[in-house]
Amino acid sequence: MRHTISVLVENEFGVLSRVSGLFSGRGFNIESLSVAPTLEPNTSRMTIVTTGDDRVLEQITKQLNKLISTIKVVDFTSKDFIARELALIKVATEADTRAEALRIVDIFRAKVIDVTPKTYTIEITGAPAKINGILELLRPMGIKEVVRSGPVVIGRGAKGVSG
Repeated sequence: MRHTISVLVENEFGVLSRVSGLFSGRGFNIESLSVAPTLEPNTSRMTIVTTGDDRVLEQITKQLNKLISTIKVVDFTSKDFIARELALIKVATEADTRAEALRIVDIFRAKVIDVTPKTYTIEITGAPAKINGILELLRPMGIKEVVRSGPVVIGRGAKGVSG
């Protein structure tokens, strides 16, 4: 099962290492990890996407809560949330495929941020499914490189992770 976890932590040395160690120590792979400061300069929010069974993930959540630097842990797996991701996609373009690439970019409300004689670099943000969708359409043209941020999430409604 796929799990999306938000961890609010104190912004201090070694926190990322301790959190990732909990996952690797239990044989869980981290599919994506995003970390950034919050409105409070001394706290950061980690968004972690992983897969595994509920029982082991429950143990990881308990262990995360025991870390001194952890403020709050939320498993969004069964909650209503919004996820967004950023991707940069470098796609091969020849004279005959440039117009089609631009149509795809327009349909997905993405942007061409760099142009060379043989490539377009495209920036897109949105739900992970949207990123997967544009990649599928661009693949036949020849994707040269993809960089994805991994999703960041926020709960829907008035109550947030820190609330």
